Amino acid sequence: MTRPVRTQIPHELGKDEARRRLEGGFAQIESHLGQSMLGAVKFTNRWEGDRLFFDGSALGQKISGRLEVLANSVLVELDLPAMLAFVADKLLAKVNKQTQVLLESKK
Repeated sequence: MTRPVRTQIPHELGKDEARRRLEGGFAQIESHLGQSMLGAVKFTNRWEGDRLFFDGSALGQKISGRLEVLANSVLVELDLPAMLAFVADKLLAKVNKQTQVLLESKK
């Protein structure tokens, strides 16, 4: 059984620029997740329109999620197995912070 967690991150970039930054910087988010208590995390990902779907594993557990780029925000959803639910808030905070960094940086 998985525990879905979500957050919404506001931006003022417009949908196209926000997607461009996320597309180019997803590896950065992935890297910071790997530096968390989960150890090495490697995701496969694919874009479908303005939604990024990703799947990976950590500590032998499957993690999947989605980023949806909206006109003035990015919706982030993670599906965590029950075994990783105890780190859900910390994991979501890391994703939130790194996504904000990508959206706020002057590129």
